[in-house]
Amino acid sequence: MLLYGRNPVLEALQDGRVSEVLVARGVEEAFVAQLKATGVRLRFAPRIELDQLAGTTQHQGVMAEVEDMAWADVDDILALAEERGEDLLIVLLDGITDPRNFGAIIRSAEVLGAHGVVVEERRSAPLSPVVAKTAAGATSYLPVAQTKNLPRLIEQLKQENVWVYGAAGEAAEDVRRIDFSGKVALVIGAEGEGMRRLVREKCDALVSIPVRGRVQSLNASVAAGILLFEATRGRA
Repeated sequence: MLLYGRNPVLEALQDGRVSEVLVARGVEEAFVAQLKATGVRLRFAPRIELDQLAGTTQHQGVMAEVEDMAWADVDDILALAEERGEDLLIVLLDGITDPRNFGAIIRSAEVLGAHGVVVEERRSAPLSPVVAKTAAGATSYLPVAQTKNLPRLIEQLKQENVWVYGAAGEAAEDVRRIDFSGKVALVIGAEGEGMRRLVREKCDALVSIPVRGRVQSLNASVAAGILLFEATRGRA
């Protein structure tokens, strides 16, 4: 997989997954020095070559070929929470197919201390260079897993005393009034459609983010970031 963007490439270099980095001519020397300090082999090329390889101009002047990103297991997420000695905080995505939303949610989840993100196999954007770039390197630290059946996974988590909150704009329960102590799963639905009926029914509670403007809905990744912040605010 061709990985592009400065943070994703630097994170891949730290993991030892890169043998050569392609750098656009004219990139500032300070960044080139940062790359050289890793000991990686650099190859310089015209910026248009990177544009063509990436299929976008948003590569920030750097690109590397790495192995395809691998999906984690849900057990990896549970193990990370146990390793940290923390109550589980997991994000479940129901139908997030936009790679930029997917990457932004992964980034927010890692930054705000969640233990992992789970998607359903047939209802998600793939782990792609766009996801990795938007996640700004968070995919190197946060387990991102797939499940064949999200409602069934929710049932399994509830059997492990995980309280499941679904985000729904019309819900009467204000997210600011929720006690997020203990093991928590946050469910984020698709843009426009929200969660599927069966997923909604499996949640222990539906919560909403209060809005004041005339636009009555938030982008899925923005909503996820707000919910994650609220969930972590009262936790030890």
